[in-house]
Amino acid sequence: MISVDEAITRITAAIAPLHRETIQLESAHHRVLARDVMATVDQPPAPVSAMDGYAVRLVDATHAGAVLRTIGAATAGHPFIGSVAAGEAVRIFTGAVVPDGADAIAIQEDVDSNGDEIALRAPAATKHIRAASLDFRKGDVLVKAGRRLGARDLALIAAGNVSRVEVWRKPVVAFAATGDELSPSGKPLRAGSIVASSGYAVRALLERWGADPLDLGIFPDTIEALQRIPELAHQADAVVTMGGASVGDHDLVQQALAPKGFALDFWKIAMRPGKPLIFGSLGGKPFLGLPGNPVSSYVCAILLLRPLIATMLGMTFRQQCQTARLAGRLRDNDSRQDYIRASLSVRDGEPWVEPFPIQDSSMQAALARADALIVRSPRAPAANEGDSVEIIRLDD
Repeated sequence: MISVDEAITRITAAIAPLHRETIQLESAHHRVLARDVMATVDQPPAPVSAMDGYAVRLVDATHAGAVLRTIGAATAGHPFIGSVAAGEAVRIFTGAVVPDGADAIAIQEDVDSNGDEIALRAPAATKHIRAASLDFRKGDVLVKAGRRLGARDLALIAAGNVSRVEVWRKPVVAFAATGDELSPSGKPLRAGSIVASSGYAVRALLERWGADPLDLGIFPDTIEALQRIPELAHQADAVVTMGGASVGDHDLVQQALAPKGFALDFWKIAMRPGKPLIFGSLGGKPFLGLPGNPVSSYVCAILLLRPLIATMLGMTFRQQCQTARLAGRLRDNDSRQDYIRASLSVRDGEPWVEPFPIQDSSMQAALARADALIVRSPRAPAANEGDSVEIIRLDD
């Protein structure tokens, strides 16, 4: 068996990003940027007022009681044509370009207006002017390659006057459940059958991580049926199966796919849940065989399918681990890295994590209630109430 860290290293080392494509910005939410985006304009392009008031020369407006003559107005999108001379002021509104000659704003709350004259009740200030290029300059890198674009990124890119971006193509990931015991959800269960539930979680995770899922359905435990997977997945960039990864007469995935171009990289990981896991290639495509157990399948997807997708999207994957205080006690661990389902709470501003008393890997209700996985390294000593432990949040 290999460690979880070695498994992640071998998976990411075996995969290259897909090709790039250029798309409209409005379609780029959650896509992964393949090339830095640079601003094509200054923002703001000229000095603008941050307040409603009057644009003035600071030298004319340094004291209360100063009287100035209003010569025009400037609104957002409609600059004042001309310049401000000695003793003059221009009525201005937030976002409007500051007229030539003016270098301060007298805010309207500090001004008494009488016809075309104003009297200041307080000095004007330069701080109410947003300088040209205050936010960014033409040529500045707005968003670096490798970032998954969020709403704020899209707004920033648009502000840089960029309407198209280069992103990594979304991988199509085919997934299939295997096992004679599996039945589709919502159908009557025959004797000895269980609902095929893992695919729903895998589909949701693939979509969340930026892939396009391709559901191949449920396959019985026969070589003939499993050998159809490569043909059905011909348009996919990667293939994921659930089940058929452990030892046994009916675990036929490797046996069935070897004649179809399957090459094994590794099998079995020193982890709990999820020891039986296959990684290799199928006709040159990454192939990941997750355990059939739904909890094991989910945990292995979090740990190993996610870095596979991230690498195909040109991202550098790092598992987001945090620390929390332990609410309870954990016995010493054996030789496998353990991922313990637990609930999170906050005490005095600190996160506390409480392991569920039963950790059976078939218990999906417990997994659905869990907020985090407590990560226990191999041979970890017993841990007591209040000890610091490493966790992975389950925030989907």
